[in-house]
Amino acid sequence: MIEIYLFVNPLGPICLETEMELLKYIEKSSVKIQLRVLPLVNMTTIGDIMKRRKIAKNDVAARNKLFSDTYSAALDCKTIQLQGRRRARDFLMKLQQAVGCLKKNYSRKLVEEIVDEIGGDLTMFREDRPSQLVKDLFKADQTIAHEMGIVKHPSGVVYNYACDRDYGVLLEGPEALLDLPLLCQTTEESYRIFHLDGYLKRENERRVVLSSKHLKLV
Repeated sequence: MIEIYLFVNPLGPICLETEMELLKYIEKSSVKIQLRVLPLVNMTTIGDIMKRRKIAKNDVAARNKLFSDTYSAALDCKTIQLQGRRRARDFLMKLQQAVGCLKKNYSRKLVEEIVDEIGGDLTMFREDRPSQLVKDLFKADQTIAHEMGIVKHPSGVVYNYACDRDYGVLLEGPEALLDLPLLCQTTEESYRIFHLDGYLKRENERRVVLSSKHLKLV
């Protein structure tokens, strides 16, 4: 079995593209793959977004607005996840499409429209959204990211249990994630990636120790 942790910007178009490509691969793959999508929000990721959008570092108002919207969107994702992972994935991708690609303003109205569009229970969503449980689920995701050393999105960590090793491989950034299909195979090449010391020499790729408590947090 393959387990993939994918850390994303809940409002980001680049992350949406990565998710779409990964889902296409999973759909065609004959190997059982479990995908866990986690929203990642911290000051480093916000700074990266500002740099990409050419927003001045000293624009405090823009930074605060960006952080507020991204954090709020992450909580929205954790809220709808209580109604099922597939529904949460549909919600995330539609939100990224609306805000990241179509440049719509993030708002409570937009979020609720998407919840309704994907067939979610809007009443339940409104009740769950301000709960401590949702905040705790978000914090658990950030803890996983911290323990895995994730500092940017999109980033993925792949655990290929067929390779019989207690660590995975981290792919940081969209270009590194292009190697993900290779890590999901049981070929001689993937065996070397997981087994040979010093084999991972490419930029933005390294090993991540597997911790059993991650499974309890997700």
